[in-house]
Amino acid sequence: MENAIVSLSTPLGKGAIGIVRMSGKDVLKIALKIFHCKEKNIKSRFMYFGKLEVEKNVFEECLMVYFKTPFSYTGEDVVEFQIHGGVLLAQKVVERCLENGCRMAEAGEFSKRAFLNGKITLDKAEAIIGEINAESEGELNSSLKITNGKLGRMVEDEQKTLTELLAEIEVSFDYPENDYEEIVKDKVFLKVKEIQEKNQNLIEVSNSGKYLKNGINVALVGRANVGKSSVLNALLGEERAIVTNIEGTTRDSLTESFFHNGVKINLIDTAGIRETNDAVEKLGIEKSLESIKKADIVLFIHDASEKESEEEKEIAKKLKNKKVINVVNKIDKKRILAKLKDEVEISALEEKNINLLKNRIVSDVVSIDLNTFVLTNERHIQILKSADKLMKEVLLLKEESLDVIAMLLKKVWAELGKITGNTENEDIISLIFSKFCLGK
Repeated sequence: MENAIVSLSTPLGKGAIGIVRMSGKDVLKIALKIFHCKEKNIKSRFMYFGKLEVEKNVFEECLMVYFKTPFSYTGEDVVEFQIHGGVLLAQKVVERCLENGCRMAEAGEFSKRAFLNGKITLDKAEAIIGEINAESEGELNSSLKITNGKLGRMVEDEQKTLTELLAEIEVSFDYPENDYEEIVKDKVFLKVKEIQEKNQNLIEVSNSGKYLKNGINVALVGRANVGKSSVLNALLGEERAIVTNIEGTTRDSLTESFFHNGVKINLIDTAGIRETNDAVEKLGIEKSLESIKKADIVLFIHDASEKESEEEKEIAKKLKNKKVINVVNKIDKKRILAKLKDEVEISALEEKNINLLKNRIVSDVVSIDLNTFVLTNERHIQILKSADKLMKEVLLLKEESLDVIAMLLKKVWAELGKITGNTENEDIISLIFSKFCLGK
């Protein structure tokens, strides 16, 4: 791992700045073979302006910064060149580093070295991926809390409690009196129950984490010509779907997304559900029914100026097992439609109550405060569930001896450690870091 590695750490392409990063043994010596400045005594964490020899007697004016171990991202000596952004220039600088003793970094190798050198835990490394890939405020907030150590501290505290319990069990073997063994058992069950309840609360809250990561899938359904496409356009704030007075205009499912209160909302405008002899429209209606099955919530669009039709009664039967908001559109006209359960009145034409509808979509699906600590990483959630299962087994061992209980407590300790990486195997660690981009 001491070998020096190099990679471009900014996206490949044209831009104001490009950063080429090196990490490992002798990176400062390698840097000073190709970088020249007035200062001869290079200090750690200082920025130096100079010239970098891209080719023989061809120089790029740039900045260089040196981070001396252990005060760097990777925990090793690190050098970064801040050059002008450009594909060819970046490639040339990387090539010069390779020529002078570096090898090309693998995907995620800088972060992997940081993990192996104890600079970050595995959960923090995964949260870095989450920060880079985050598409919503909710997902970003979750990743930032983990990179700030919230999950890692929780796991370490729980492992510390389990270690203390195991130590007390060991001491009890020197005092075989029944009373002392029962006292230790009571403490074990009490502390395990506390850990279990805390983890179960986090798992329960994190059930909404998938919505922060992937967004809420919302299907817009209704009979033909009730204004589904108009509602979609109003929610998006732009003319995305074709709107006409002709029935059956929407022949296919149209998917668009927007963000509201930090949550991504994926809208699916479906074909009007009705009896038809048109082969193409029939295919569209079949897709509508598929979209309903996959949706997290359905917006059942109604026309306020018309009575409920037989078609709508049939559609309602198809939505029986779905979470539904009855959206009463066209309230700019005189309302004839009877009052509906869980309804929201809107006017897509006048954009009235659109924000109210957005709030309802989020509140009806995401049942948490978005500032609450939520896990969006499925690996973390599954590890907590696995640890929970083991703790349930511990709580059933009230008639067993302490040595049997200790064996299971060690399994709980090891399972929790998979989150931070202190008990995870090398194959899983390598798989996680392979998901990083080059240069990270």
